[in-house]
Amino acid sequence: MLLEALTSTAPSFPSFRRQCPTTLSCHVSFDVSGLNTRRNPTMKVTACSKVESSSFPLEKKRKVVEHLCLLKAKQVLSDKDEKDMLDYLYTSQYQMRGIVAVSLGRISNDNVENYTHAVFMRFQTKADVTKFYENPFYSKVLKEHVMPYCHDLVNVDYESEVEDDMLPIFRKGEEFNYGVEFVHLFAFDDSALGAPVEDALASLEKLRKEFPSLIVQSTQGSNFNLSSKEYTHAVVTRFRSSEAFEIFLGSTEYRDVWRSKFERIIRKTLPIHFSVDPVGKEVM
Repeated sequence: MLLEALTSTAPSFPSFRRQCPTTLSCHVSFDVSGLNTRRNPTMKVTACSKVESSSFPLEKKRKVVEHLCLLKAKQVLSDKDEKDMLDYLYTSQYQMRGIVAVSLGRISNDNVENYTHAVFMRFQTKADVTKFYENPFYSKVLKEHVMPYCHDLVNVDYESEVEDDMLPIFRKGEEFNYGVEFVHLFAFDDSALGAPVEDALASLEKLRKEFPSLIVQSTQGSNFNLSSKEYTHAVVTRFRSSEAFEIFLGSTEYRDVWRSKFERIIRKTLPIHFSVDPVGKEVM
């Protein structure tokens, strides 16, 4: 069980609890100060058991549009060239309207498609994404600072919802300054599109919501990028730390959902993750 994995990962310590607006069957706190958490060496993880019921009103939501770009860098890529590429991609948000959040980095795990870098951008509307692709500044960034170092890329765009509040919409605040970005792309069987896919994604979303101690935010949706239909759906999850990421993906609950809801309807899948570390601070 995920709760068992959490309580067996590290010893207990003085409580610092994240409030969950739900009725919980139990509450466990433990110290991860001895683990390697990014930018927060005293970070505490609070484990909440599965959500049972709540007397709180439903959370108000705001639609957002997520853009994903996975890159395949050439084998010969110097640290300087890599930094230049990521800097220009990151600071492009200051040169174009519509981008409300960016995270990017070098992919940490091996993957069958051999993608090396990932870029996540959030927009307010689909129209903003269309303007983004057509923007001369972005075209110049790709031509002069990305494609000289990469030989392939894939784009995925989907609409989702987040809490209707400034911090979660713009991904601002202390909890968004570090962690692991987990990008999972799916190509579902055509015969499963509809109820089976919706049921699988709903089950995954429900599970993620039950453990806010591990996850900062997660979105998911259907890919509407007509020029890149290799993948039908995408999920992006920000974990609080690498330890939280490993605990969740290694849990019995996650494996049960994957086995019972996803395995039989998946044609192709691409899971990648990278550590969050903003690289651009000055406008290029």
